[in-house]
Amino acid sequence: MAQLAPKAKVLRSGRWSEEDAAVLVPGDIVSIKLGDIIPADARLLEGDPLKIDQAALTGESLPVTKSPGDGVYSGSTCKQGEIEAVVIATGVHTFFGKAAHLVDSTNNVGHFQQVLTAIGNFCICSIAIGMVIEIVVIYGLQKRAYRVGIDNLLVLLIGGIPIAMPTVLSVTMAIGSHRLSQQGAITKRMTAIEEMAGMDVLCSDKTGTLTLNKLSVDKTMVEVFARGVDKDMVVLMAARASRLENQDAIDTAIVSMLGDPKEARAGIREIHFLPFNPTDKRTALTYLDGEGKMHRVSKGAPEQILNLAHNKSEIANKVHSIIDKFAERGLRSLGIARQQVPDGNKDSAGGPWEFVGLLPLFDPPRHDSAETIRRALDLGVSVKMITGDQLAIGKETGRRLGMGTNMYPSSALLTEGGSEATGSLPIDELIEKADGFAGVFPEHKYEIVRRLQARKHICGMTGDGVNDAPALKKADIGIAVADSTDAARGASDIVLTEPGLSVIISAVLTSRSIFQRMKNYTIYAVSITIRIVLGFMLLTCFWKYDFPPFMVLVIAILNDGTIMTISKDRVKPSPVPDSWRLSEIFATGIILGGYLALMTVVFFWLAYETDFFTKHFHVKSFQKLNQQLASALYLQISTISQALIFVTRSRGWSFQERPGFLLVFAFLIAQLVKTSVSLIPPNYQSPGSENAQN
Repeated sequence: MAQLAPKAKVLRSGRWSEEDAAVLVPGDIVSIKLGDIIPADARLLEGDPLKIDQAALTGESLPVTKSPGDGVYSGSTCKQGEIEAVVIATGVHTFFGKAAHLVDSTNNVGHFQQVLTAIGNFCICSIAIGMVIEIVVIYGLQKRAYRVGIDNLLVLLIGGIPIAMPTVLSVTMAIGSHRLSQQGAITKRMTAIEEMAGMDVLCSDKTGTLTLNKLSVDKTMVEVFARGVDKDMVVLMAARASRLENQDAIDTAIVSMLGDPKEARAGIREIHFLPFNPTDKRTALTYLDGEGKMHRVSKGAPEQILNLAHNKSEIANKVHSIIDKFAERGLRSLGIARQQVPDGNKDSAGGPWEFVGLLPLFDPPRHDSAETIRRALDLGVSVKMITGDQLAIGKETGRRLGMGTNMYPSSALLTEGGSEATGSLPIDELIEKADGFAGVFPEHKYEIVRRLQARKHICGMTGDGVNDAPALKKADIGIAVADSTDAARGASDIVLTEPGLSVIISAVLTSRSIFQRMKNYTIYAVSITIRIVLGFMLLTCFWKYDFPPFMVLVIAILNDGTIMTISKDRVKPSPVPDSWRLSEIFATGIILGGYLALMTVVFFWLAYETDFFTKHFHVKSFQKLNQQLASALYLQISTISQALIFVTRSRGWSFQERPGFLLVFAFLIAQLVKTSVSLIPPNYQSPGSENAQN
């Protein structure tokens, strides 16, 4: 296994030797050449600039240029050049090491567990208060038998504790998780569903998520310099100077602009192709046209192509002006030139070069990204672009997607109190108001998420690479996009199987529907607890009435069986981010539960103390008849408890929102069962019945 360990060529004691990268220390001089993986964070010494692939850190596929004095990071790959560098950080102190440490140090406690605990504690405290009051009244004031108190306390315990709450909520999330998987979002952590429902900020990677992660030519912006040439001809010449096999990203982008790739060689015969090399920084094709005349066309870095032109001095200012204009909009420039070869010799210098035009290269947005971002904003979700690419490219992408250009470089995250680029805004406020950040590394992404969470935002984060893992782990909802690395999937909560952001918006709507079902149930559970505790406590304390514990058990079983179907109920997703507002849940539950408890007490008083039902409904009087009264009271409590779900599931009038078929069916079955049970008077003699009649 030691043979597989990364190696580095290091200068020690005046001699170059190959050592394991693990033994490097700050201050070591290492050699970096084409194809090497950078063994540690280092600063480049004297030499020519390098082309470095930092995809492992930033996620951006195109190499960046590093000059002497610049820093290079462990895990990056040298794509061009050779230079010496001094090691400045190793192990956990490198950018890569810090990213791994951030993943390990993140341990979030889910909102769902906190809410479940809070609601459970509220219900238990309510029951405990009711039990204490009953104990004081039954044993202290009423001086009743020990068995009487136990039975009444059992009524509160059996009817008040929301035993089905963990099951109902878990089943609801499991069914919702299956629904999300059908939409292309696989849920690794079910509690992420309720967190996604409350997500109000989505930090999205640019490359491959908002964009297609492939270069494209913006044909509308092609600049033509040669006479008698149009934009289509410029693209065709660039395609002729490209490979048709073993293409790089630029060749692919240009050839794909043609209707048929074969058009690049149509009507000509290829004589010689000059591939790209770091010295010339261009490609060239020598070919014969249909008349047998030899021509040469070249594409490459604009400066190199401009140097070939016979009229360089005349067009230099215009060329540089257009290059700068492209750069301001985040577009890369590609120069095209052509020449004739009169002597027909492929090795000859040929005639004067003519500068033909400039092509703008850009990673285009996905076709659905702009619409998806608009929908996200309509749903109350702010989308921030977090990219490792250049600031100008980030702003241009933001402009095209309609998500704003208020973006900042990653250096703004390190300057407390503001800078020239950010003004006087504090970092927290800057992050909150920014449309995105460019040139970011793993630590920056993690810090952005952490600060947004500190501002009480429910933050989602998308990513696909090792560089995204810390932020994915830290975010409330870590989302690994399609074709992401194993590291990103391991750190995420949700894995997408379809590309783009549109899947996320569909998942948000589905999550809000799921959350609405869970919220409806929690209000129902709190209401039932208050209703049972308050109602039976009042009956016991003021009338010494003892309800049979067995009948409360029947009510609880029927209620829980009915409420299980809420996981398939028809609901309307909230138009804004939805979260657990416990004060609202408790207040609604107390009001509904208190009202129903009062109605139960009024019903009992009318049936037990008056002949109201006999006079108005011509039924047998329940006065002082405990068994029949218990059946009637059971029927009233059971019916209203089951009907309560139709109230808690609606934001307005319950009859205005049609419930799901399964919920209605379960309700009707429960009504048949409980009505049948009520027809059988309980064989139960209240221990306190004699006292109640005195």
